[in-house]
Parts: sequence; C-alpha cells; structure tokens
Amino acid sequence: MRVFSASLATETNTFGPMPTGLSSFKDRGYYRAGEHPDHITLFSGPLWAARLRGKALGWELFEGVVAGAQPSGITTRHAYETLRDELLADLRAAMPVDMVVLGLHGAMVADGYDDCEGDLLRRVREMIGPDVVLGAELDPHNHLTPEMVSNADLLISFKEYPHTDVLERGLELVDLCAATVAKKIRPVAAVVDCDMIVTMHTSRDPAKAFVQRIQSLEGKDGVLSISVSHGFAWGDVPEMGTKVLVYTDGDAPRANALARTLADELIGLREALDVRYPDIDAALDEALAFDGGPVVLADGADNPGGGAASDSTFLLRRMVERGITNAALGPLWDPIAVRIAFDAGEGARLSMRIGGKISPLSGDPIDLDCTVKALFHDMVMTGLANTPTALGDCALVEADGIEIVLITLRNQAMGTDLFTQLGCDLAAKKIIVVKSSQHFYASFSKVAKHVIYAGAPGAVTLDLSTLPYRKIRRPKWPIDA
Repeated sequence: MRVFSASLATETNTFGPMPTGLSSFKDRGYYRAGEHPDHITLFSGPLWAARLRGKALGWELFEGVVAGAQPSGITTRHAYETLRDELLADLRAAMPVDMVVLGLHGAMVADGYDDCEGDLLRRVREMIGPDVVLGAELDPHNHLTPEMVSNADLLISFKEYPHTDVLERGLELVDLCAATVAKKIRPVAAVVDCDMIVTMHTSRDPAKAFVQRIQSLEGKDGVLSISVSHGFAWGDVPEMGTKVLVYTDGDAPRANALARTLADELIGLREALDVRYPDIDAALDEALAFDGGPVVLADGADNPGGGAASDSTFLLRRMVERGITNAALGPLWDPIAVRIAFDAGEGARLSMRIGGKISPLSGDPIDLDCTVKALFHDMVMTGLANTPTALGDCALVEADGIEIVLITLRNQAMGTDLFTQLGCDLAAKKIIVVKSSQHFYASFSKVAKHVIYAGAPGAVTLDLSTLPYRKIRRPKWPIDA
C-alpha cells in the first residue's frame, strides 16, 4: 500500500496581537519532505503512526512537509498558501497513493481563509479523487466545519486535554484508514453542534468520565470512532463551538442517534465543566492560605499555546507589590532580556526591564533588580506526549525572592524541566506561576499540592463576554447565557 503523510498545523487566536508568518513555523518546527526527525512531534502523529504500522506491514511511505507554528494571531495569506502549496506539491509527486493521513489542528485561520483545514482537505480530495482514503488527526480545540467533514473519510481528535494521546489517536486514525482501504469498514459521519463553547479538562471529572464513556462505546455495535471538538473560543469564525463527531460502520441512523445522545449529555454537563478562575489577588490569597506547597497558579490568559504573547506582567507585578517571595514564574517570553542576561553573565546583578512589550494585553514592563542565576543555550523542554519543545536560549533571574524563567522561543509551560534544567527547585517553592491554560497539568501536577486557574487579563481570557465577536453563530452558551 502506498501511503502519504504530512502536517500543517497551528491554532489561530483571531484576537491575538501578533500575526503568524513563515518564521513562526520555522521557529517551532518546519521540515521539508523526507526531513522529519527521528522522533514524534506534536502534529506528526499520523506520520509517526504510519512509520510504525508501515514498517510491520510493508507499506511504501511518502512523507511530505511537516510544519507547525506556535499559536498566535491571524496566519498571513503568504504563509498559509506557501505551506499549503508545498504540501500539495509533495502529494502530487507521490501520486498515485492509496491513503493520505494528515496532521492538522482544526482551528487555523488565515487572511482570506476562515477554514484553512477545510480548504486544504478540499484541495487534497480534488487531487486524489473520491476513491483514495483521506484522514486527519485534529486537536480537539478545533472548528469542525462541514467542509472538513465532507472531504475526509475520517477525522479523529485527541481525546485528552492535556494532549497526552497524540500517538494513540494517530494510530487509531491510521488503523481505521487502512481498514477502509481494505474495504473492511465504511465510515459514515454524524456531527451535532452543542451550541456552546466549553473548557474540558480531562484530568478531572466530569470531562474525564465523559472521555472514558465514549471510549467504552468505540469498537462495539458498529461504532468506529467518537471525537469531541471542544472548540476554540478565541477563534472568531462561524463554526466556532463544541461539537460531537461520531463515525459508524455504514450505519448513518446509528451515527446520528449516538451523536445526538452524547451531545445532549455534554450539554447537561456544561455548568460542571466550567473552570473557576478567581482574579489575581483572590488567587494569590488562596495560594498563600493553602497549608503547604507548592501551589501552581495557571496564567492561562497569557498562554502562548492559545495565541497570547506570554510576556504579561500582571501576576508578577502583584506578587512584587505584595512582597510575595519563595516563588517561581515562567516561561516569560522576552528575547531582549535573555540577551541582556547572557551579556551580563551568571552571577551578575543588574537592573532589568522585563515583559510587557507586545500589546496592552501584556501589561506594562516591570523594572526589577535582578541576579542572573543560570543561563542555558538552546534549551529543550519535555513537551506533551514525548514531543521535545525548543525554548531557545533561556535565563533564570531572581528578583525580590521570585525566580523568573526568561525564554527566547515562545512556548507555554509543559514540562517542569523548563525550571529544573536551570536549577530552580520547584519542590521548595510556595507558589509557581505557569504561562499555560492546562497543558502544564500533566507534568506540574506531580509536584503541585494545589492548582489554581487565575483570572488574569490577557489574549486568552476566560471571560468570553469581553471578546468582540463578529462572525460566530449565536446564541452560544455561555457567551449568551
């Protein structure tokens, strides 16, 4: 069997302050056809799964471009069209093929394209024709559009948030696509829009139990796959929202009925799925009052994984103003401050202006008297699902009893080693502030005694009522509660 795989993925915050250009893809991960490294990357699950299965089954593999960018603002037309056309050219060179599997995100928006994945899948379908099997793995924070569903034979989203099941879902996709090629199954899709947008932390109930429930249904009574599209609230496009996608083996009524049942169950859970987010001072009060530590505060509003700059100073400023010590914060994206720290050298004491550089959503820069405690060239953080994540040159500086990790390549907190590689002893801290919405949880929950999701300002604010939506379909809970 001839199998083509490739990837083009980013998550677009249409309210984000920075455009996503070609350099954004090259910073996070851009590999030309045949150059993908010998380890899985976040959106190359189908490619990696095809390697694993193909080696055992004797498949002829063709690997196209793999490109992923850190979430940010609108993708430039030039970046999207350049990478899309490169992927299509790689596919054309591999033709004829029996199966195409792609690593996508599902919430990529470019100048002129509200639905990049739908556009790409349509063009792939036009090239390969109706008989070649086409599948894609998606991030659950996607906008599941009719064009995406109609042009793919199978779409499978990560089930876990944090996304710890990249390879498992990639294998699921590849196996079901291969069975479709062999005519052992005939996938039929059903989608139900829940008319809401929810945050589903699968590390806790009720989302954890819901995922276990849908997995218990798969592989039985003709049910092939069930995906929940959480949706991405910071993408202002018509299809934004939470949806349920069910594939059955040739049984459309069964698919429709099950999708409706599961959607209704999910709607019934929406209040319980809500995330509590006390404001900055209330979150700090709660952390200080907690008996023991460390207490992790998630600064999700400044999460670069959702398109924020990751340079906001709101939490840091209040900690300094309140005299809070024995704390750590990171990663804070400030390449200029990193350069200054490297020039000064380890052990140097100097005044530094940190953060607050990109937009009003970053707050004002904060001036601190700092000690440079550690420097690290080209640091790599343990990412999700064993996907290494580059942070570039990094510096650990200490000011007023707070240790701050400064990074050069914008990324969110995922592995605790973003601190520990620089010698920061997390277990000894009272408070750890992480720039992340939820991906931090897989690693940091192992050291945290308590976790608080802080309601700070930022481009990924949890207060959706403050976002100036223009395109989404309404009413939509909780925006129109």
